[in-house]
Amino acid sequence: MWENKDIKKILVSEEQIKVRAKELGEQITEDYRGRPEQLLLVALLRGSVPFLAELIKHIDLDIQVDFMDVSSYQGTKSTDIRIIKDLDTSIQGMNILLVEDIIDTGKTIKEVCRTLMNKGANEVRIVALLNKPEGRQVDVEADYNGFEIENEFVVGYGLDFNQRYRCLPYVGVLKEECYTVKE
Repeated sequence: MWENKDIKKILVSEEQIKVRAKELGEQITEDYRGRPEQLLLVALLRGSVPFLAELIKHIDLDIQVDFMDVSSYQGTKSTDIRIIKDLDTSIQGMNILLVEDIIDTGKTIKEVCRTLMNKGANEVRIVALLNKPEGRQVDVEADYNGFEIENEFVVGYGLDFNQRYRCLPYVGVLKEECYTVKE
């Protein structure tokens, strides 16, 4: 396993992610099989891409995939939500499964869900690799959860700090000295 000196500890290994993505994919397949509407997976760039890539291997349905780029963090601080890249697909009457790397404050995912419903989606459900309930500031829960984690600053498997650490093949806790400002 690729080690990184900035990681305090590994929370979720690559193997654990693969096993859980398979379980989630099988559950999603079961829940959506036989429904007349095609399922559209909407992945939030950039953090959810590794999770999406693993998850779709295990969904045995004819699905579509599209992407949104939504910004809500600068460093470790949650900021206003901005849509940088919108969907290329019309979602009128579609079932949407929003693919997210982590639900922390819940602000981003709640706003994206509201936006998708306003665009005419039939329904919006959420699948998240990580759930951090201690960080929640708004009432939102994923329909499919990978792993529940403590209120720690995590990186890897798509999650970043200022665009770094995304390529780690696991989810780890970043050492505090890597993201705190010395005064």
